[in-house]
Amino acid sequence: MNNYNYHRLKSPLFGEDLGEASMLKNYFTIAIRTLWKNKVFSVINVLGLAIGISASLVIYLLVNYHFSFDKFEKDNDRIYRVVSNFSFSGEVYHNSGVTVPMIPAVRKEVTGIDAVVPFRTWNGDAKISVPLDKKEPKVFKHQQNIIFADSNYFNLISYIWIAGSPKTSLLNPYQTVLTESNAKLYFPNLSPTQVVGKEIFFNDSIRATITGVVKDIKENIDFTFKTFMAYATMEKTSLKPENWGSWDNTNGAQQLFVKLSPGTSAVQIEKQIARLYKKYAKQSPDDHSKTWHTLQPLSDLHFNADYGAYDLPTGNKSTLYGLLAVAAFLLILGCINFINLTTAHASQRAKEIGIRKTMGSSKKQLIVQFLSETFLLTFLATVLSAALTPLLLKAFSGFIPEGLHFNLTEQPNIILFLVLLMIVVTLLSGFYPALVLSGYKPVLVLKNQAYANTGKTRNAWLRKSLTISQFVIAQVFIMATILVSKQIHYSLNKDMGFKKEAILYFNTNYYDTVRNHKNVLMDKLKAIPGLEMVSLCTNPPSSGSTWSGTMKYKDGKKEVETDVQQKFGDSNYIKLYQLKLLAGKNIAATDTVTSFLINETYAHILGFQKPEQAIGKYIEWERNKQIPISGVVSDFIQKSLHEPVKPLIIGSWNNVERNFSIALQPQNEDGTAWKTTMSKIEKAFKEVYPEDDFDYSFFDEDIAKYYAAEQNIDSLLKWSTALAIFISCLGLLGLVIYTTTQRTKEIGVRKVLGASVSQIVSLISKDFILLVLFAFVIAVPLAWIGMNKWLQNFAFRTDISWWTFLSGGVIMIAIALLTLGFQTIKAAMANPVQSLRSE
Repeated sequence: MNNYNYHRLKSPLFGEDLGEASMLKNYFTIAIRTLWKNKVFSVINVLGLAIGISASLVIYLLVNYHFSFDKFEKDNDRIYRVVSNFSFSGEVYHNSGVTVPMIPAVRKEVTGIDAVVPFRTWNGDAKISVPLDKKEPKVFKHQQNIIFADSNYFNLISYIWIAGSPKTSLLNPYQTVLTESNAKLYFPNLSPTQVVGKEIFFNDSIRATITGVVKDIKENIDFTFKTFMAYATMEKTSLKPENWGSWDNTNGAQQLFVKLSPGTSAVQIEKQIARLYKKYAKQSPDDHSKTWHTLQPLSDLHFNADYGAYDLPTGNKSTLYGLLAVAAFLLILGCINFINLTTAHASQRAKEIGIRKTMGSSKKQLIVQFLSETFLLTFLATVLSAALTPLLLKAFSGFIPEGLHFNLTEQPNIILFLVLLMIVVTLLSGFYPALVLSGYKPVLVLKNQAYANTGKTRNAWLRKSLTISQFVIAQVFIMATILVSKQIHYSLNKDMGFKKEAILYFNTNYYDTVRNHKNVLMDKLKAIPGLEMVSLCTNPPSSGSTWSGTMKYKDGKKEVETDVQQKFGDSNYIKLYQLKLLAGKNIAATDTVTSFLINETYAHILGFQKPEQAIGKYIEWERNKQIPISGVVSDFIQKSLHEPVKPLIIGSWNNVERNFSIALQPQNEDGTAWKTTMSKIEKAFKEVYPEDDFDYSFFDEDIAKYYAAEQNIDSLLKWSTALAIFISCLGLLGLVIYTTTQRTKEIGVRKVLGASVSQIVSLISKDFILLVLFAFVIAVPLAWIGMNKWLQNFAFRTDISWWTFLSGGVIMIAIALLTLGFQTIKAAMANPVQSLRSE
């Protein structure tokens, strides 16, 4: 025996107990050689794992981002928001606010609370003016994230103070605190200490003195406020809301947070608040509505869309868990590929294993060797996935929040996640193949019996099961994608009961106290030739913002009380939006409400079988005002197809109508008419409101935004489906390459005996197509269950058609045939002489 062979036999893989470093070096050296020798299978495995790891990384970033919200606050598990709930005629409504007098009552009479923290969000945008010496003030329009708060707010949220003191900064009216970013925006040349004592004006009417500057919070938090005005300012100015002291006026802007004392439960506080509300909010015996208050945990703030988080996007836990499932499925697909190809390739390594075992290698050493190969593949896949992640983030930009970033150097938790993922994938993908390969008996291996005894029975059954699993996942993705696209198409094209095309709307200044301004603008708009019709109103028929209130109807025998959606507009309102008047007559433009139109749903709730029966009846509105019903309009969708039609009234009330709806004349052939008309509308607007920006929206585009979440899901599903199909076909291609290689002589013999190319292709493809069909049988009920549950989120939904499932199966079979086709035809057309010579 020469020295070279002697040293090979004494290597650790053949039983020698060398140092750990040498062993690991040898493991990876042989792993690299093995992977390089089998380049095709290595590339297939790396691509499959890389796609799964990339998806897992992107989804980890998204899920981690959402679940990290509101975690940095001290004692965050004891912080709750008091929210209101109402029940009218079987319908339950939610409101994130409370009544104003509840705040001092809770502070005085409820025990078990360490801190009571009220604040009120600013209604809409604000214009902030910064006075300059001997110059025109610097004006900042559309300023947001403004709240009225007191010093208790800074006990709840831990801000770092740069200047000023939390104890005195919001103690008196007309005091304000800024975040560092706003201080630099308004006073770019001053330090935070120099900013303190300066004055700013809110909407040209409220002068406030800056008493403090705090650092911006960098952590993920739903409290994104940047300007804090003393809570006491409201009572001293016109900003004080109507019904300030009323127990029956709940406003979502009026927030109340509490920090519970250690050992106090939320249920105990809820019971005390219930007794408090019953004590002060006197309910009429005829009032059949129900009001109750609950404590919403801070951890629920970011996820509960029923109450929302200050007009910020909320995370959806169901969607996030669904994303985790998608990541798991794609990762499993990559692992299945690895297991299938490795066990299928086992026969080619059987002699290697037998020789190693004969020369003294233990089963443990062989398992470590095979796991080393798996780890090396996983490492390569992870490096590739890290490179692909920025591209995936761009591809999913509609689904990715602005605050989500990917940076390995600045986010060590990502590196930790990838390391853990590599370990999990290595064990998941490599442990079973390593166990199988290391378990071959040397005697059977050297007699060429090992693979005959195992590969065609247990391993073949496992490969078929895993391949079926791959195609089940891929087909479920295909079917789900088809249905989601179908529902989106249904949502965007369904008749919503009104006209939505060629209509734009815009708001006028909410704080404009000159009533004549909007009338002047109306006259100017009517003079523009490109307009078909103009209406002054509160908001369009379908709107994200709602105005509702309790209304009563008495017919002498019973009283019907319910929460009713309210919209106000002039006499052009129902004409412009082409709302169908079923009975009665249209409303007339008035300064005060003199009559109502009601929708069909409200008419039925009131007990009228025919629309005509409601005409002339009276509804109690706004403190015992009896308003007659002048007409009934056909039902229309008031928000999105997610929600059922609610009872609704339409009235005319000039005092609250500040928005303009404009129906444009048809666009001309060269597409320039609307552009010309829009410039004229903007010119008219600026003549009346010279300091305001002209911001408008097209009605149909806003409606399409209702389904942005579904469109993001659709995009995600399309990507996931494409990736699932790609991974599955990679695995299928690898198995086909292996199968045709193993059956080379059989194919040659069949060709010599007269088999045609089509017969051989059919023979090889048949087993694989049967696996796809079997997967189809499993995928159909799984897809139906998932799709049916998803559609329950829509009050109006499309049907689950049989062709949705059939299309999924047909698409998968077609893709499988394309994947099989090239390799099987190539094998079938090979020269039989060469095939019979092959070993």
